[in-house]
This record gives sequence, C-alpha cells and structure tokens, in this order.
Amino acid sequence: MIDERAVEIWNDELEELFLRTGHRFRRVEPRRRMRDYIRGLLGPVGRKNGWQLAEYAGHRTPDRLQRLLNGARWDPDEIRDDLQHYVAERLGEPDGILVLDDTGFLKKGTTSAGVQRQYSGTAGRTENCQIGVFAAYATTRGRALVDRELYLPKSWTDDRDRCRAAHIPDERAFATKPDLAKAMVLRAIASPLPIAWVTADAAYGQEWRLRRMLEETGLGYVLAVPKSQQVPHFGRIDHLFSQAPDQAWERRSCGDGAKGPRVYHWAALQITPIEDFDGEMPTHQRWALARRSISKPEEITYYLGYAPLGTPVEHLVRVAGMRWAIEEAFQAAKNECGLDQYEVRRYTGWMRHITLAMLAHAFLAVMAADAAAKGAAETVPASRPSPWQKFGGSWQLSTHPPPFTNTSPVHAR
Repeated sequence: MIDERAVEIWNDELEELFLRTGHRFRRVEPRRRMRDYIRGLLGPVGRKNGWQLAEYAGHRTPDRLQRLLNGARWDPDEIRDDLQHYVAERLGEPDGILVLDDTGFLKKGTTSAGVQRQYSGTAGRTENCQIGVFAAYATTRGRALVDRELYLPKSWTDDRDRCRAAHIPDERAFATKPDLAKAMVLRAIASPLPIAWVTADAAYGQEWRLRRMLEETGLGYVLAVPKSQQVPHFGRIDHLFSQAPDQAWERRSCGDGAKGPRVYHWAALQITPIEDFDGEMPTHQRWALARRSISKPEEITYYLGYAPLGTPVEHLVRVAGMRWAIEEAFQAAKNECGLDQYEVRRYTGWMRHITLAMLAHAFLAVMAADAAAKGAAETVPASRPSPWQKFGGSWQLSTHPPPFTNTSPVHAR
C-alpha cells in the first residue's frame, strides 16, 4: 500500500521543481506541456514515446508534446542551468566529483542528427547510432546527470546542408568527444555545483589537453589511461607498474557495488611534483595508479592522478571508483525516465528530450537521497634498478633514476 504522506511529499517536491523551471517558458501552454512531459517520464508508462506519454497526460494525440520538443520557443540550456542549481542544492558536497562518459542511442536511418555507423560502448560494437557525451555529478548523497552534448561526426559537420535539415546550429563545428567534455567541465566550474574532482575512462583520460586544463583550473582528477600511456622520464605506464614490488599492491575497496564492496589490488606512487604556475611552492602532486583484479591478476587498469599535497591513496581510489556512478545514472535514466526512448530526429528535439529526461532523473535522485537521509536519521630486466622507492609511507619514483637503455623496455618474465 502506497503511503499517502509519501505521495504528498513527492508531489510537493515535483511542484517545487516545476516552479524552478517554469519561468523559462514564456507562454502558459508550453509550460503545461513541460509538466505533462516530465510527469509522463516519471509515470508508469511502458514505452515512453509520444503516443504513450500523450495518453498518460490525457491528450488525444501526441501533437502538443511533439510541439514542445520541436516547435515551442524555449532554451534547453536554461533548463540545464536550473538542473545544475537543483542538484547543487540537494546533492552537493564540497568534494563533489564530476564524471565524464558517453553513451549510445541505437537508431535506424540516416536523418537523425549525428547518426551514423560508429562504435557504441553501450552496444559493445559498431552500430548505426547517435552518441551523447554526458557529465554526471556524484557525492555520497547521490548522483545525477548534469550536462550533455550530442557528438556530431565529420560526416555531419562537413555537410552543412545536412546539418541545416536537422536544425543543427551553424556554429556547431566538429568537436571530438574530449573537446565536448572539456566544454562541460568549464560550464560545471562556472555553475553552483561544488566540484573538487573529475574522473573518466581512458577515452577521455588519455587526452593530455583535458588533463592540463584540469590542472590549470585547480581541479583534482583520477583519469583512466591506456596501458601504453607514457609517464614522463619512465616510459609506458604498464612497464612502470611491472616493476612494482609485491608489497606495493594493497587490497582496497573503491566503493560499494551491487554485490558489495568492489575490492581490487591497488598500487599507487607519486610522480613528477607540480609547482604553482606563479613559481611558488607546490600545492599539488601527480600520481600514477594501477588497479589489478584479484581473481584475474592479468587484468590491470591504469590511471593518472592529480591531487592536493597530502591526499591519501584511499581518497584517490575512492575517486577512481566513482566513475561507475555515471553508468548507474545512465541505466536509471534510461530505465526509469525514458532517456533513450525518444522519437525525435532534429538536433533541437534531441537536446530538449535529453534535458527533460535528465531533469526527471535528478528529481528521482533527490527523492532517493532524501529517503536515505531520513532512514539514516532514523617487465624489466632483473639487472635494471627499480625506480620504486618508499618514502614516508607512500611509494614514489626515484628522483634520479637511471636512463632507459632503449625506448621499449623488456618485460620481466
């Protein structure tokens, strides 16, 4: 039996959210349609397409909801800004983490904005799809999607007639996925979201411009990188960790998963120190980390980190583990809020649907956080010297290691 007081609380919270965003619509009709759309995305609708959402809202046809997405005058970026304010107020914590990733949306045909045959991590293969690049905000209180961009391949941006037919703005030129992620990071920094860290998988972590930008803005990061990633003065990161002594690998949890704590063997060491850009004493330190599966020790993931001096390894491990927050957000937003169940082809319609689905998901994240808070109240040659040394309880690289004898060191067997 549904608790009537709980329903009242949810309705009050939803009305407050509508008040936050209602002023973005100049006319009453699109404002009402937005409310109908959000309620449909949150409601018990089997397939959250135009017809079923319209039926749930009591409309005879989906025309008015389609007009909301394709024809009405409102700016989804303004709703995104309201969403970020909402998440900052209700889920924000000083050490908040911004998580970057992309997800695929399978599509048929060739007319949907940005669609082409391309690799989709969601499908695990090359498919005809659209790719959205997203930022999620994660704290111990909850996680929510807070920004989005539609990736446009060169096959689109090089064909301006095709772009105009899909209502893609003329100013949208080609941008890589890391470029889109960088733009979202800068927007997040300018927003009320309290952010201390950024994490992402290797597709973004290997982009040195992104790492450099984060360092210049003073944000800490723990970013996955490929095994071929070069560590200054020491070559490939996998070769570096192949020299790690057994005692450097420590069993640590990087957070709880569906089956309990996610426990791995972790090794971490400090690398080149960072000086402030005005030449003063260092305030931050660069790190290299590796996460090794306990049951399959050949499976190792590598990371580069940047953190304030004195940051313990346990905190870096926790930040790395928060990357899964965006996967959980994708799953919840798709399963519960119809993130991937749209029937729009134009760029404008995609941005509007995705933004409203994110808003619906943020509402669920806030309600879940409130309920939880209420419940709580109630290989290298053996003769080669190792660059690994232990100082003050943490592993560091030797300040003056011997030079490599070649550019491709041999693994120890």
